[in-house]
Amino acid sequence: MSDTCIDADVVDKMMSHVNAAANHLTAMQNYFTGYARYLNEFMIPFLISTHYFRQVEQEKLLMSSPFEAFQAYMDLLSFNLDISNKGLSAGMEMMNAYLKQEMPEAVTALVNTIFGLDGNPMEKYTERHARMLRAVTEIYPEAIRNIASEYGFHFERGTHPLIAETDRFMLYQILPTDPSVSMREDGKPVLILPPFVLGANILAFLPGENKSYTHCFANQGIPTYIRIMKDIQTTPALQVMTGEDDAEDTRRFCERIMARHGKPVTLNGYCQGGFSGVCDILSGRLEGLVDALITCVSPMDGTRSHGLKNFLAELPTRFNDLAYGTKTLPNGNKVADGNLMGWVYKLKSIESEAPVVAFLRDLMMLSPRNGRPVRVSKTAAALNYWLQNERSDLPLAVTAMSFASYNTPITADGTLPVKLFGRPLNFGYIREKKIKWLICYGERDDLVEKETALAPLDYIDAEVSAFPKGHVAIATSWSDPKSACALHTRFGEKNYRGPVRFHLDLELSDLA
Repeated sequence: MSDTCIDADVVDKMMSHVNAAANHLTAMQNYFTGYARYLNEFMIPFLISTHYFRQVEQEKLLMSSPFEAFQAYMDLLSFNLDISNKGLSAGMEMMNAYLKQEMPEAVTALVNTIFGLDGNPMEKYTERHARMLRAVTEIYPEAIRNIASEYGFHFERGTHPLIAETDRFMLYQILPTDPSVSMREDGKPVLILPPFVLGANILAFLPGENKSYTHCFANQGIPTYIRIMKDIQTTPALQVMTGEDDAEDTRRFCERIMARHGKPVTLNGYCQGGFSGVCDILSGRLEGLVDALITCVSPMDGTRSHGLKNFLAELPTRFNDLAYGTKTLPNGNKVADGNLMGWVYKLKSIESEAPVVAFLRDLMMLSPRNGRPVRVSKTAAALNYWLQNERSDLPLAVTAMSFASYNTPITADGTLPVKLFGRPLNFGYIREKKIKWLICYGERDDLVEKETALAPLDYIDAEVSAFPKGHVAIATSWSDPKSACALHTRFGEKNYRGPVRFHLDLELSDLA
């Protein structure tokens, strides 16, 4: 009987070692599979960029001296090495953080196994590690795919009526998700201009979870409209759209909205949509149609962006050219490659966006603790769905306007570095027309820094609301009506007004 027990103990120990080895091999396989996916996501835009680079340089080499080209290439090599060093350093720091998290438990499990001590053996530790790697390679991607039905507007379902359209845009009315709320037909309407590159769906993040910037307005009974860009791949008129076309289409939509509700429109732009909306107003085409403006995390003067300014300053002048990000479509029209623009942001923020950093960050986030199963929050899944799927190419003329704002500062008298209809765009027009303006920015926004968003304050008066967190927090975290900075409330020590509160107060002042 004793021999049988001893044999059973030996077998159990042997099986424990075998299981530990099997778990380790499974984890290693998933590790390389997962990291390869993160690396591919980073490298594919790089390979696309080399194609554009070759095309442009084939022409430039014929028009520049060999010495100039050689010097530019040496500067570019130095620039690339600097980025590589930053990425490598950040990767080492993240690896160190990962090892600090994992090594104590790994060492304890190894000691327990070798000396037969109580506590988790290597089998349990490697099992948890294997589950952690499986979470990154299988569970997380599956959660991201599954969130697609809950993320965004889904206009194809017919929930939000199409009100008007032009050759380039569609105008939808956003109805409340709260069944107890009815839209006020005589209320003051708001027209939302989404970002171009980031896509409109970030403004309907998770409507079913009460996290939707656009529905924050609609659920207050506000007549809420959003301008949606048509598919640029199949819409030639959008491919060649100019800033003037943008302003004219916005004017048509504002006319339609004002005719429906009898009141001037509040124009509300998010990110690049805010810059576009400001230019539309300053062009004079919206006079009498728009009496209030809201911009959220919108780049007004890109030259004040510390991160991107430093990035562009280090980039050799020869290569600071939109041509290196220009895609030629099958019909011959040229557009700015949206995926490549997203990749440029990763390069600018290589310390946090390098593949190994992103991979290990997600690995640590999804690490199972205390035997609990790995769970991926809907917020995390939706954010990653947006990052992976919501990139759009842009019309070159519109991209050129943003490019100019990031390379040429606003003049001392408040004139922007772009023109529309041959007319200089000056902030003084907003003061002259007494257009009320709320500027919202993120305190930890590393894409559109505070200085970039608040540049107009050097030239005119505007109300400011500072939100905690980063670039999309207003559209995600704070769009929850129960959050600390809910958009329909006042919040913070300085009693800031959220954009919905700002609009509601305008409506009340009109009634008074």
